[in-house]
Amino acid sequence: MTIKVLAFAGSPRRHGNSETLLDWVLAAMGKDPDVSIEKVALTEANINPCRGCNACEKLNRCIQRDGLDIYHDKIIEADCIVLSSPIFCMGLASQVKMLVDRAQVFRSRKYVLRLPVVPPERKGKRLGVFLATAGQTWPHVFDAAVPSVKCFYHVIDIRDADISYLMINGVDESGAIVSHPTAKADAERLAQNVIAEQKKRLAA
Repeated sequence: MTIKVLAFAGSPRRHGNSETLLDWVLAAMGKDPDVSIEKVALTEANINPCRGCNACEKLNRCIQRDGLDIYHDKIIEADCIVLSSPIFCMGLASQVKMLVDRAQVFRSRKYVLRLPVVPPERKGKRLGVFLATAGQTWPHVFDAAVPSVKCFYHVIDIRDADISYLMINGVDESGAIVSHPTAKADAERLAQNVIAEQKKRLAA
């Protein structure tokens, strides 16, 4: 049994705090020989913004030919999808928001065309992880990002209850997360818990 993990690094700045958090999670997941990981830097993925044309409601695909052509099927095939983002102006970074918006194609498939996104036997067996970092220490700094994340996972058939979160605030400067007292340990613990749960789901 191979667990397919697809991870999106969403920051416009490579190897910053949110990507470091992601790398800690993926490194811990990768210690399990049954885990296969693909990491995608959205800055290099060539995914354009949604045009809002609603052509996907008739075509069952996006009319744009870009990087989403590569990742569309991988999103469907993955057992676990990890999404990371810094918080910019109280929301997701634009690179992540573009991916979320382009998931409109799955929304159209699911709710307009009434077609399955994943085969029925895989429903309830997929997991999502959202990782985020923010400079501000406000308790509500992540509140605006979470609904967009839930929407993304919902349209690709990952339920709210099957999403795990690790959101670290107060890490503003580049590399600040390395000095955070619990972030790395929390990332490793989350990774272990997610893979353990994923194995249970796939074995059921």
